[in-house]
Amino acid sequence: MYGISRSAVAMPWRINLTSRAAELSGGDAIVVSIPKSGRTWLRTFLSAYFCARYEHPFSLDLTKYQDPRIPCVIYSHDLFEHRTKGRWWDRARGKYLIPAGELRRAQIILLVRDPRDAFVSHYVQLTRPTADAPDEVKRKTAGEMLYDPFLGIGQIIRTMNDWLAEFGDWPNVTLVRYEDLHSRPAEHFSRVLAAVGEQQVSQEHLDAALRFCEFSNMKKLEAAGAFDSKILQPRDMNDPESFNVRRGKVGGYREYLSADDQEYAADALAELDSRFGYSAQ
Repeated sequence: MYGISRSAVAMPWRINLTSRAAELSGGDAIVVSIPKSGRTWLRTFLSAYFCARYEHPFSLDLTKYQDPRIPCVIYSHDLFEHRTKGRWWDRARGKYLIPAGELRRAQIILLVRDPRDAFVSHYVQLTRPTADAPDEVKRKTAGEMLYDPFLGIGQIIRTMNDWLAEFGDWPNVTLVRYEDLHSRPAEHFSRVLAAVGEQQVSQEHLDAALRFCEFSNMKKLEAAGAFDSKILQPRDMNDPESFNVRRGKVGGYREYLSADDQEYAADALAELDSRFGYSAQ
């Protein structure tokens, strides 16, 4: 469950003493992101590419094929989940943290999105009637949650800055922006493939994967229940906002935040490390 604590959370030691440490270990690559930053989109692309290239039926779970040609990719919200999800005991044991050795060993894809859009999309997810979140969270307006020190935009910006400060300059880290995947998908999804170890990208299968993971197609497939994972299944077929493939719009936060809230978000964005390439303009 998502917590409501207002106390600040310091940078933790990267020690995971739970059984989940095994799930966050052993991959060829790890995708690290704030929720609603395009992780499902990226995962769908990788699955479509490798399933097409090696002639497997499409699946979001590539590990079931046990094909050594397909890299093992792990997905984690890492510090963000550590700070916002679970009980204090989970945090004390580092349940959601990627072990320090894994961060240095594996290839890391730091997937980021404009914090304003990520915040709004996460807000919509948390406040659906079917969401696994406390009623106190579900009752919040977008403006109320925006200022929340625990689940608001400040937490997103702080976490992104902490990731960049911790490992942003390591040679095994590739920074990928959601907006670049939108504007130049062939170029930047190719960068993702290279980061997960695909030395020679197949143009034929790249093009096919890009077509497959177009938002219109993904939304149609999700509505039809065509995916083999709960990751891409709507919680409520009658609620379009409950779909995982919801909108994917760049700059859509303006439709949810008032003028005053947008000004606050712009001021908060000034605290984001400039290396991410986002500005309030």
